[in-house]
Amino acid sequence: MKTVIITALLLVLTYSHAIERGRDYMRDKICQEFNNLGKDKFRSLAIIMNSRKYTNGTFEEIQSIVVEIVALAEKCCVEGADPECYTTESLALSAKSCDPNNPFPKHPGTAACCREEGLERKLCLAALKHPPKEFHTYVEPSNEELCGAFRKDPQDFADRFLYEFSIDHSHTPLPLLIASTTTYLSIVGTCCTHAQPTVCFLKEKLERKSLRMLTDLSNKACSRYSVFGKEKTKLSYFITYTQKIPNASVEDILSLAEDASEVLAKCCDSLEEDCIQKEVSNHTAKICNKLSAQDKRINNCCQGDCSLQKYVCIYSLPWDKNTDSSNVASPTPECLCNVDCRQREIYNYIHRFAQTFTYAPEALLVALYDDSLTVANSCCSTEDPAACFAGKKPPTKLFELLSKGNEMCGAYTTHTFLDFKKRLREHYHKALPSASEDTISGLVEQRATFASTCCHLNAPPSYCGLKVQHEKTFCDFRLHTDPRFC
Repeated sequence: MKTVIITALLLVLTYSHAIERGRDYMRDKICQEFNNLGKDKFRSLAIIMNSRKYTNGTFEEIQSIVVEIVALAEKCCVEGADPECYTTESLALSAKSCDPNNPFPKHPGTAACCREEGLERKLCLAALKHPPKEFHTYVEPSNEELCGAFRKDPQDFADRFLYEFSIDHSHTPLPLLIASTTTYLSIVGTCCTHAQPTVCFLKEKLERKSLRMLTDLSNKACSRYSVFGKEKTKLSYFITYTQKIPNASVEDILSLAEDASEVLAKCCDSLEEDCIQKEVSNHTAKICNKLSAQDKRINNCCQGDCSLQKYVCIYSLPWDKNTDSSNVASPTPECLCNVDCRQREIYNYIHRFAQTFTYAPEALLVALYDDSLTVANSCCSTEDPAACFAGKKPPTKLFELLSKGNEMCGAYTTHTFLDFKKRLREHYHKALPSASEDTISGLVEQRATFASTCCHLNAPPSYCGLKVQHEKTFCDFRLHTDPRFC
């Protein structure tokens, strides 16, 4: 496995090695690993790496660049190859990537890279990467479909699986992704030639369940980390844990949120084989130690011996009921303008709202955090911060949205989807008695789509964040309001 990981790293032309040791180092290491692994394993890794890199690429586009990478290694890594072969061929590949008619995956940053030359161009192209997919497209076929495709063409089946699974799990830590795909293909190969394929698949998939679960969970977590960065990831976990366990102290919640963001900072890009497994286990132990005595649901999850099962149980807990609503005091100007306590003051503020509106979409609470930070940055640089803060009106629209978002997601969570849509329709018929049926249906579908996507813990951060930022969405939450006033 370690050899496989090293090769995968080299396939993306690591910057530090290129800059510190130059092209010969890259050539020597890639050729060493190509010869150690053999063409087939090297090729499989190239599919994984480029599918992760270009998540919007088609199968044919990924295949085209993999063919070029493998051909380069085959030509330049044989005994007696011209010492300049690797440099010449890799530069030629870079030039081909800059051809507007190339068959490779498309990326909007390619044009800027192609204005560079030589090594700088290669490094720039290597750095291009699509953002994580927030909506997955891979659906596992039935056992019969799997075996039909496998028997028809085992190599094509493996290639397509590696492509489809890797683009959907582009931010799963690489060692875990390689282990997961390797194990899955092994299961298919074993069970599709077994006398009782159904029994074989059931047994093998049960044994693989924990690995698949960790693969999926780590991909979601690392995708959020990629979108948010470390500090916003901490905020995201802070909101999540508060809404799950609103009675826990702000100190315990903040400590766990910081630890969760540290886990992802350490493991999402790590090549250590068991980094994510080990760190999730440690993080789960901290959750259980801090919160078991404060919350019955957490205590129930923390029973047993398997750390991953405990974490999945905690991860799957729904929002808790809202705590008693009360007026939430705004952060004090004195603390907001003090670097040592600003962040803590804002976190206390967010904590009180997350306790009160436990069903509110996370994106709204993130928006409240951003708004508070913007006001602080604006006022604390003025001659009279207190007067500036006094002149800033509370974000009443955002507060109203928190209440309405809480109401909407509470209804979505409490009722079946069909019942939820029925209630939405009743709301709009009362609020807009003169509206046409098509208008009502459009409004219902719009709200239902938002709720089904964003009324979840760990909802897609970019999609839901953009929805909240868009002015029309502010009106979308207001179930009882005439849209003409928006």
